[in-house]
Amino acid sequence: MDIAKLRGTVQNDILKEYMAQHAWVFPVEPALKIIVDMFEWASEHTPQWNTISISGYHIREAGATAVEELAFTLHNGFEYVERGMARGLDVDRFAPRLSFFWDVHNDLFEEVAKMRAARRIWARHMRERYGAKDPRSWMMRFHCQTAGVSLTAQQPLNNVVRVAYQALAAALAGAQSLHTNSLDETLALPTEDAVKLALRTQQILAYETGVANVIDPLGGSFFVESLTERMEREAEAIFEGIARAGGVVKGIEDGWFQRHIHRSSMRFQHEVEQHRRIVVGVNEFVDSDGDELEVLKVSEAAEAVQRERLAAVRAQRGADKAAAALDELRAAASRDDNVIPAMLDCARAYCTLYEIRHVLEEVYGAYREPIFF
Repeated sequence: MDIAKLRGTVQNDILKEYMAQHAWVFPVEPALKIIVDMFEWASEHTPQWNTISISGYHIREAGATAVEELAFTLHNGFEYVERGMARGLDVDRFAPRLSFFWDVHNDLFEEVAKMRAARRIWARHMRERYGAKDPRSWMMRFHCQTAGVSLTAQQPLNNVVRVAYQALAAALAGAQSLHTNSLDETLALPTEDAVKLALRTQQILAYETGVANVIDPLGGSFFVESLTERMEREAEAIFEGIARAGGVVKGIEDGWFQRHIHRSSMRFQHEVEQHRRIVVGVNEFVDSDGDELEVLKVSEAAEAVQRERLAAVRAQRGADKAAAALDELRAAASRDDNVIPAMLDCARAYCTLYEIRHVLEEVYGAYREPIFF
């Protein structure tokens, strides 16, 4: 197929990993360099591909507040824009392909206001700060996922209700894409029945409630508008705090973001333990018997099957071709070239993800998180 017609999205957001998710390999600077390589390569070859999904979800799941999720995520987005422009890329060449990914928690109005504020802040900064002229560069296209961390092992059937209200908030906030968690997420990988119920939750919302027929249905509400404006102001204040901390990279390396997230997480836990925040079925309205659920159990044989498949690929792929592709990737990284073409050649030669990552790690080094606490 014509690669210019390829559509899709890659998450590709490394900054939130250092802040919250802890799934990194390389130090911050080379990791950012690979992301900008993707912006550059895709702007020429795959103009319909979404090159990054800038994710607040993981920041919020780690314990951040709604306004911290809003501010940290947007500032990460600004950092990616600045890195692309520093490479010499026209902002209107790559910004239309940036997308976002938000968490949706239980406070319905706060979540709607958060995403309304996000759109306003993003559009304003892209126009006024970065000089974007294309309206597509101002748009915040976003995916939402209901809050996994809000689901409880106690009385897990209650999670169906939580997910439905969170999905409603996403729809009212204008999400372009939505993931509804399964009721058993806190216990195991979901069963087929749990997955189907999560899907039906979206379908009932989309086809029976009418909420998808109106753009910004809560717009004009005094409460929602004032809450949106307040979250904007608070986010802008956090931007100033990030600047005082030396920016995103310095803030990560010094633990500024991590400390903020940990403090917010600890505050939430204290509120639950002190009954100042009610979690139904956990610290209030508790049943002694609870709900019995069938839980998915993955067979240990799955590992053996995967090992056999991997061994077969390595045996059939052509060792010389794979080695040559990895050598070229190592050379491209050493020369500070754009590594995406060489990475694609490695994939075509059936190099494994670990082999690709290991070659780059030889050049870039490995990140080791300092002890901040």
